[in-house]
Amino acid sequence: MSLWIPVTLLAAFMQNLRFMLQRHLKTTSLSTAGATYSRFLFSLPLIAAVVAGYLMVTGYGFPDLTGRFWTFIVIGSVCQILATSFVVALFAERNFTVGIALKKSEVILTAIVGLLVLGEAVTAMGLVAIAIGFAGVILLSDPPKTDVKLRWSERLFNKASGYGLGSGLLFGFSAVGYRGATLEIASDDPFLRAMSTLAVAIAVQVLVMTAYMAWRERDEIGRVLASWRVSSLIGVTSMLGSLGWFIAFTLQNAAYVKALGQVELIFTFIGSYFVFKERSSTREVLGVLLIVASILCLVVAL
Repeated sequence: MSLWIPVTLLAAFMQNLRFMLQRHLKTTSLSTAGATYSRFLFSLPLIAAVVAGYLMVTGYGFPDLTGRFWTFIVIGSVCQILATSFVVALFAERNFTVGIALKKSEVILTAIVGLLVLGEAVTAMGLVAIAIGFAGVILLSDPPKTDVKLRWSERLFNKASGYGLGSGLLFGFSAVGYRGATLEIASDDPFLRAMSTLAVAIAVQVLVMTAYMAWRERDEIGRVLASWRVSSLIGVTSMLGSLGWFIAFTLQNAAYVKALGQVELIFTFIGSYFVFKERSSTREVLGVLLIVASILCLVVAL
């Protein structure tokens, strides 16, 4: 089994835990920006320590960073901030399972962005797998039925699906940006490339988010720091999940990594049912099953 597969599975599991914790903060104490900020702020010292330890053990120096690297890293970092904010906001519109599933529109969008920006195409079977998963996302975008009958356009294009597709597009640009950045580092060590890229990305994100919070939500900074018990856990899961994603992006096409990462929905279903006591409709279950089928097709294809 290729290393990128178990690493992606670990990343998806950690990401699911992190979103559960962020959902808790969003619904109990913090704003959307505050819950997003907590993820970057509390993971920065952890990844800095990991990188320092790795450099000390291996004897490597921190790699040189090119202009193209900085272009890719800034695009990836800013898009990830916006995408995370969209997902956190989405939790107020739909339940946890559907929120994460709508975010998975990133898979097909990552494939498109990766082809246009990096020239990385996917195989025919890979396209079939992505298409099946996207059909599941379309099913999940349909809002719950109410007494008011909605037109088909309103059922498909609504606030929740807007947040979901928006986050998917931004996560697609973020994933391709990060893969592009790792490819710009001149090293044969995938761990060094992944960790260095991640450390720089999180540093950029903390700077951007701190400036934004100081400008728009100064009081929220104190609430984020006061939530350190939960936010520190967000930092740990964020660091482990991000490190997994970055290692996978270093080793494999970003579209394939994101497609396999849809396994997160299985973890999400478990968390939604047992932790948040949420129940999903038959249509939502069918949508998730289609996404699971797309994962199986991808594993067979690769």
